[in-house]
Amino acid sequence: MSATQAVTTADNRTKRQVARDTRRNEAIAQKKLTSKGATIAAIIIAIFWTIPTFGLFVTSFRPGADTQSTGWWTVFTNPEFTLQNYVEALTAGGTSTTLASAFVNSLAITIPATVFPIVIASLAAYAFAWIDFKGRNLLFVFVFALQIVPLQMALVPLLSLFSEGLTLNGVQIFPGFGLNDVNYSFARVWIAHAIFALPLATFMLHNFISEIPGEVVEAARVDGAGHGQVFFRIILPLAMPAIASFGIFQFLWVWNDLLVATIFASPGALPITQALNSLSGTWGNRWFLQSAGTFISIIVPLIVFFALQRFFVRGLLAGATKG
Repeated sequence: MSATQAVTTADNRTKRQVARDTRRNEAIAQKKLTSKGATIAAIIIAIFWTIPTFGLFVTSFRPGADTQSTGWWTVFTNPEFTLQNYVEALTAGGTSTTLASAFVNSLAITIPATVFPIVIASLAAYAFAWIDFKGRNLLFVFVFALQIVPLQMALVPLLSLFSEGLTLNGVQIFPGFGLNDVNYSFARVWIAHAIFALPLATFMLHNFISEIPGEVVEAARVDGAGHGQVFFRIILPLAMPAIASFGIFQFLWVWNDLLVATIFASPGALPITQALNSLSGTWGNRWFLQSAGTFISIIVPLIVFFALQRFFVRGLLAGATKG
């Protein structure tokens, strides 16, 4: 049997083992975490969350005059719907702060801010898991410990780093990046989100990648594969559930973020969360427009979650239990 055939056989067998172990881990975790009390509590919480959300959804389609005089539940006896609320919501706010332009800005911010940390963290996780270098464990502990640093503590130093640099007692200890120009608005937000996401991303992906059986990696190395081939042909395909799980987390976090965008984005690059916050005072008591704007903002996260949900639980629980 040739070396190539050995790698293929080992890879196929390992994929089955990974799938079987993942299903077993999911069953164990579900058994440990599920109880009748928790199920009942979850149902009650779902009911209390769903009813007002459904009312908000119905209100977003009702004529403005009806929302001022009757409650949303009257739609069951007097159904009347319109799309005018969504049209007004998308075009409200002027030329540079319309909800439609903010929606595009959110896509321009969220997609790169999700891809960048995944790319960097997957490479770092592979290095921590399969490359033996001096100080590896200590460096991994340091990266893991960065998760406890509050995001708010890093905002001002990072803002200084983007402009004139970091100074101590009047002495510059680190030069600035020169990104304070309005043309670098998106770049500032991308870098900020990537920095804040890297510790958790590296930790999650490392836990998954380190459990890939070593026979697969060793067989590929015997066949002449370098680190690049091992990473792209073996590690990445097997680690896709974990990558998709973190991708969902990061996408939802960045899309719903208000603080980082407020600090680093210029007025023309504000995301939809900031636009909704700004327009809430302009709309006043026309809260049916706020309802429409709210559902415009959540449609993309819903699509992302339901498209990747089959990877979500698998990626979170893989590596949660041993055996």
